[in-house]
Amino acid sequence: MSSVEDTRRTTQHAYPADLARFVRERWDEDVAGALPDQGTLETLISACYQAGLLQEEERAVKFRVILCDPDVLPPREGPPGGIHRLEFPEPREFDAQEIRRLSPAADYYRSLIGVCFDEEVGLRIWGLVHTGPRWLRGGQGGRDAPPPLPQALVLRAFGAGRIAVDVGLKGLCKLEEGRLSDTSMDVFDSRWLPDTFAPVRGELAQIHAGLRDQARKKGEVWARLDNDITRVIGQHTIKRIISAVRDSHHGGTLVIVPPYLADDILEDRYVSLKYKFVDAEPRRRFRTLIVDVMNALARSHAGAPARDPVGWDDYEASSDSELTGLDESIFEVAHLIAGLTAVDGAVVMTQRFEMLGFGGEISGGLPAVKTVARALDVEADAAVKESAGGVGTRHRSAYRLCNALPDVIAVVISQDGNVRFVKCKDEAVTYWDQA
Repeated sequence: MSSVEDTRRTTQHAYPADLARFVRERWDEDVAGALPDQGTLETLISACYQAGLLQEEERAVKFRVILCDPDVLPPREGPPGGIHRLEFPEPREFDAQEIRRLSPAADYYRSLIGVCFDEEVGLRIWGLVHTGPRWLRGGQGGRDAPPPLPQALVLRAFGAGRIAVDVGLKGLCKLEEGRLSDTSMDVFDSRWLPDTFAPVRGELAQIHAGLRDQARKKGEVWARLDNDITRVIGQHTIKRIISAVRDSHHGGTLVIVPPYLADDILEDRYVSLKYKFVDAEPRRRFRTLIVDVMNALARSHAGAPARDPVGWDDYEASSDSELTGLDESIFEVAHLIAGLTAVDGAVVMTQRFEMLGFGGEISGGLPAVKTVARALDVEADAAVKESAGGVGTRHRSAYRLCNALPDVIAVVISQDGNVRFVKCKDEAVTYWDQA
């Protein structure tokens, strides 16, 4: 059972000093080493926070900073598989204005500003670190592994008053709209989300097994797949859709329904779809592509030992041309679905990745939801109760639908890029703010 506590909205806001304390409470010295003293940590975060409020030639200042000595980074590597360090002959002053001046050269999506701490002179900027964009794959989905970063403190200023803290590539916490939150909470790490799709994964495995048997009768040998491969491919598919909507900056709502509700939706119960798709193979293309990936992966690793099932790592590392083409096809369908969210209303698909339609208007006749539970962990074992009135129409509609249909998942992406998963849990409409 989850623990739900009541909370009230207040006008209190958190600032850089609060974030510094929040970071220290969550920092694991055994994994990432020691942080600088509290005063230095506050100075580091405050300068980044202030720089994020500035503009450079009428552009918002967005950047990433890594706190480490340059010699902990490899000297002879570079993107896409490695990181490329570029050191200045003399370190430069560390302050908000210098960060602002450097930010155009340190593109947020591809580079970091390197900062080190000297006991005598304090914080200094020592150079740039070029990573390429693969570090975004954790949230965007896809099979290109990012180059490794040291387990160092990374600050990301991604909007005015918005700053996130990572340990290397792993999210730790963030300060946004004056509120501190734990960004290590990734809904895709939960049990409830893959459990929701378990029956569909079983169907995909059966389809693949049937095709594998047919191939064996023809004398073909296919490798055995890891049972978890369909879960990982499915999750990366959803991540790609979310990422594409985020990048569009128009926001949108994705409604995922169990297969048994498909007919109700198409008959305009609960959701009225302005644009529906014909019941034919094209609307099931996403599902078909996932099965095709499973088959191609099994064929391309036919020589793998029977005791070693082929999994996601093999998919990531594969240079097979068929798999590369299929991966690009999945990427394109994800962008297609993201584009559909630009039309007012929700995009509705089934847990089988079957697109039912878009421009969906969630029925205003569904009972209103007055309070919702905000999950404090991935399973919502702990949650706080909040008023449902402090959000926009898009969120309130999702709350109503999930309250009426507990098996439905709604993913609401705001124009500013915030992502919220909504589902009914323990008879309460619950939401998760995705990292």
